[in-house]
Amino acid sequence: MRWAIGFASAILLAMSTMDQSNTPEMEPTEPAMGMRDGEPLQDSPGDQVVRASESEGSEGGVPRDGSGAAVRTSPPPPIGSVAGDALELSVEFRRPVRRRRVWLPVILFVATCLSTFWVGVSGWLPWIPFVSPGPPSLRRLLVTNGLDGLIYMVCLVGILLMHEMGHFLATLRYRIPASLPYFIPLPISPIGTMGAVIGMDGLRANRRELFDIGLAGPLAGLLVAVPIMCVGIARLDLTRMAYGPFAVDLPLFVRIALQVIQPPGYEPGRLIHFHQLNPYFMAGWVGFLVTGLNMLPVSQLDGGHVVYTLFGKRAHWVARGFILLAIGFVVISQQWNWILMIALVLFIGTDHPPTRDDQMPLGRVRMVIGCLAILIPVFCFAPWLFVFPR
Repeated sequence: MRWAIGFASAILLAMSTMDQSNTPEMEPTEPAMGMRDGEPLQDSPGDQVVRASESEGSEGGVPRDGSGAAVRTSPPPPIGSVAGDALELSVEFRRPVRRRRVWLPVILFVATCLSTFWVGVSGWLPWIPFVSPGPPSLRRLLVTNGLDGLIYMVCLVGILLMHEMGHFLATLRYRIPASLPYFIPLPISPIGTMGAVIGMDGLRANRRELFDIGLAGPLAGLLVAVPIMCVGIARLDLTRMAYGPFAVDLPLFVRIALQVIQPPGYEPGRLIHFHQLNPYFMAGWVGFLVTGLNMLPVSQLDGGHVVYTLFGKRAHWVARGFILLAIGFVVISQQWNWILMIALVLFIGTDHPPTRDDQMPLGRVRMVIGCLAILIPVFCFAPWLFVFPR
């Protein structure tokens, strides 16, 4: 199960890096006049002869004969037609405008809703009904845990949707081509999904625009995840017997909130096992995990965007140092479930690519917000994920 979680996390990271790539759903910018595929058009020999003859026998743009008298000319032939031996070509080339995909994002959204609903109904052990002896009927599960599944689905999908819509609305504001959110269902995992992503042509954004786009998603997601987590902590009943195949690791924010709210049976340092979970708490926990993971300061994750826009090329050393620390953590703590993710980051590249204009100033307010946002993984990310009692 550790390797399954690590594999899912690695795929989540790979999908998260899509926001810097060109996607087929984008509407490409038309090249400027006299440009083809970003390069200046070169005159063909025929074009040069035609233009030379026009310039020799004209004055002030008016054609004249050998005696210097103005001559009457016929209107130019339609573009693309043959006039004598010369072929008139248009100097403006337009690429077809491609519409943003709709059906695939909608289908994946519905599939993720069903996936998270099933995980909530099965008590975050979606494989147990199929492998345990005498599995309960689907009808019995729906009657018993149907409300939990519905709450978990609405809360978690709401967090992910707010996160991705934060990115999407920011791209609309700055007119950066982007796709609709793609949700990723995974009904065999304890959380039911691998998050959601959007495809974005980040290379068209300048430093300030990329900062806003990268940070809009995590902040929007936290606006929903924090109150849901607080409700989940208030509804915990830790007086119930703690048992099950795993317990959840708690990020720093959750540990602080537990100390403040003090749910029944809470003791500092006590683990929360899966049997003690409720749908609000689990949805908030996954929302924190996704947000903390995306804000890690490497590659083209949201955190990579923020750190690069804050520090420029010096962010490359931040990313490389973080990877070294991550490798050390995996070796010392033997959390081998993260090894696939580290390998994927190294394969994609730790360094963030340049923006359209790295010299665009951020301003004092954005600099302060960005420096505070770097701390989001400290409060939201749980590096052990699941704890397996021996």
